[in-house]
Amino acid sequence: MTDITAQVDVLPGLDPRAPLLQINDLHVEFRTRDGVAKAVNGASFVLNPGETLAILGESGCGKSVTAQAVMGILESPPGYITRGEVRYRGVDLLKLPERQRRKVRANKIAMIFQDALSALNPVYSVGFQLAELFRVHRGMSRGDAKNRAIELLDQVRIPGARSRVGDYPHQFSGGMRQRVMIAMALALDPEVLIADEPTTALDVTVQAQIMGLLAELQRERNMGLILITHDMGVVADVADRISVMYAGRVVEEAPVYDIYARPGHPYTRALLESIPRLDLKGQQLSVIHGLPPTLTDIPAGCAFHPRCRYAKDPCRQDPAPPAYSIAPHRTARCHFSREVLGE
Repeated sequence: MTDITAQVDVLPGLDPRAPLLQINDLHVEFRTRDGVAKAVNGASFVLNPGETLAILGESGCGKSVTAQAVMGILESPPGYITRGEVRYRGVDLLKLPERQRRKVRANKIAMIFQDALSALNPVYSVGFQLAELFRVHRGMSRGDAKNRAIELLDQVRIPGARSRVGDYPHQFSGGMRQRVMIAMALALDPEVLIADEPTTALDVTVQAQIMGLLAELQRERNMGLILITHDMGVVADVADRISVMYAGRVVEEAPVYDIYARPGHPYTRALLESIPRLDLKGQQLSVIHGLPPTLTDIPAGCAFHPRCRYAKDPCRQDPAPPAYSIAPHRTARCHFSREVLGE
């Protein structure tokens, strides 16, 4: 017996020539007693097979909410998608009924969540939780599903996978739990993997191991990887392109080398300048003054202008700056991006 949710390819309109994932003008808001919080305000980006796109920004800038909207797991109410498209191989997922949406979730687009201990069910063994995916989505017997779970644990390099398949989440270290989450996300061979802060609360050595594992598995499977993080150091060696978000908007997008060499938006420059550097030992660390805006009261014009040293009168006036093309394959939402670039 094979569950209908395994039949992903029956989705009408799939185009193998279309981008793997394309987000167009996505808007998400939360309707609360204190007002409407505009969490995502026109986010757009494209992901291709085998590519790693890093989405950067401070906490509250809309990174995780964007991922939840893509996955179709946004809690509603209070969250609502008010505008935009989420296209997988040309098909707008937002227009699909929930039954068809489930055919894509986990099968073709999967997600690794921030807190593995909270994401895993504490009353079931990790082997049971992995095997359940194969029983429900692939119609496997219990024995075959358990063997597949052991194979996955072995692939993510959990020592003694066969002897640990019956262990519970609390019996694993933080790094090992994150490996279990990676195994669960990859179980059904998705084409897109969204990793939401996959190295949170892990020490530096374990962070490097997790990122190396993700990069290796991505190459083997030719997946598109969206890496959500606030740590610019984490993505330097793994990302192909970077999208920088602020107050729900993508304020700059560029190839990873260009972002680090010559940032084109004041916010991106401020983020880079706030990273501790060995060659500046003993000097005062640069900080971004002020706080991100309250999402129920986003400033007019460019949302970053109250904290920006380049801000001038046009920055304080609506509409917000459009995405200017500042170089091949580079955009920045800043009226004065040429000045930021030093041109």
